[in-house]
Amino acid sequence: MNSKVFMVLRILLGLFVLVFGLNKFLNFIPMEAPTGDAGAYFGALMSSKTLTMVAIVEVVSGIALIFNKYGALLALILMSVSVNAVLFHATLDPENIMGALVLLILNVAVLIGYKDKYAPLLQQ
Repeated sequence: MNSKVFMVLRILLGLFVLVFGLNKFLNFIPMEAPTGDAGAYFGALMSSKTLTMVAIVEVVSGIALIFNKYGALLALILMSVSVNAVLFHATLDPENIMGALVLLILNVAVLIGYKDKYAPLLQQ
């Protein structure tokens, strides 16, 4: 992958997760509260402090990706957040799945950009 394209994708992903991670703490982007099963699931995530942990992972990942420090590790960790966001929206809130799909696509693109960092893990 072209290094400039990778840099743009890495910074876009970093900004995306940093903004939405900080929003979980500061609430500067107004969002409608989910209803029905999605609301119950979101309520459970909030009461168990899982959403706080997701926000911390997003903020740390965003900073790491923007400054390209430990980006390969945190892009891999962020993949769990990306997949869970897509699955949540696919099953409980399909109308709002676009943001989660953008997150997943950016995350996969950044993982591909870091593929040389993962090569030693795949050696036999």
